[in-house]
Amino acid sequence: MRFTLMESMCDPSHYQPLAIAAEEASYDGFGLADSIMFPKESDTRYPYLASGDREFIGASPMIEPFILAANLAGATSKIEFVTFVAKLAVRNPVLTAKMVSSLAVISNDRFQFGVGLSPWPEDFEVCGMPWEKRGRRMDEQIEIIRGLLTGEYFTYKGDFHDLREIKINPIPSGPVPIYIGGHSDAALKRAALVGDGWMHAGGDNDALDPLLEKLQGFREEYGTTEKPFATYVISMDAYTPEGIERLEKAGITDVVVGFRDVYDPSTQGMGVQEKIDALSGYAEFMIKGAS
Repeated sequence: MRFTLMESMCDPSHYQPLAIAAEEASYDGFGLADSIMFPKESDTRYPYLASGDREFIGASPMIEPFILAANLAGATSKIEFVTFVAKLAVRNPVLTAKMVSSLAVISNDRFQFGVGLSPWPEDFEVCGMPWEKRGRRMDEQIEIIRGLLTGEYFTYKGDFHDLREIKINPIPSGPVPIYIGGHSDAALKRAALVGDGWMHAGGDNDALDPLLEKLQGFREEYGTTEKPFATYVISMDAYTPEGIERLEKAGITDVVVGFRDVYDPSTQGMGVQEKIDALSGYAEFMIKGAS
């Protein structure tokens, strides 16, 4: 089992000491959330909270994940960084490929790319991208990013993107994994068909097994069960040895853990040393104890 620390919507000065402490405590990865802006008026619901409330984001500082990954990579040497998840569908795929490639190179192949659509039409509006057909457009974006990350001249003609022959340089020494986030059937199918893994956004433990069963069914349908595939899961099972054993038996490769409720604004006052003590205590009991 691999362990990824997740922290977001916090004092920006906390990130570097947390990444350094996580590396020292033998965490495998550090997850980076993505939020572009918060509209003053919106009736859109947050899909991963039962209440649908998204007010918790309005007052929360959110550092752009590519910028944060570069900053933290410069302060560490071993721990990996993964976007969890970047809103790919609202971004330009060529510029995104350039950022992904650059991050992978300067971090010595310690960057992994988790992607999703964004559940909010306002993100598409302010970024000048259409809400309609967003899933099909993101499929093309993934193809473009993978094509450009080969370092060879690449051309593309799709329904949404038309690229002349171009290449980018530098490129990393190997492929950058692209993981697909989301709980919808469309997201699970996309992960099974074109992803190097799937990212679970949390929620009730009882809902996880049906999602995993669907994902496995789609992988069998598409004939992708033999290729390497990561599963990142947020689960309360990650906090006990028995729970970790259950997740491993279910085929989970990576658990994502955090030590405060980021949806609760009152936890933003949690100090950095308190967070370090929590992640270190978990590592002593769960990570190092299991190794």
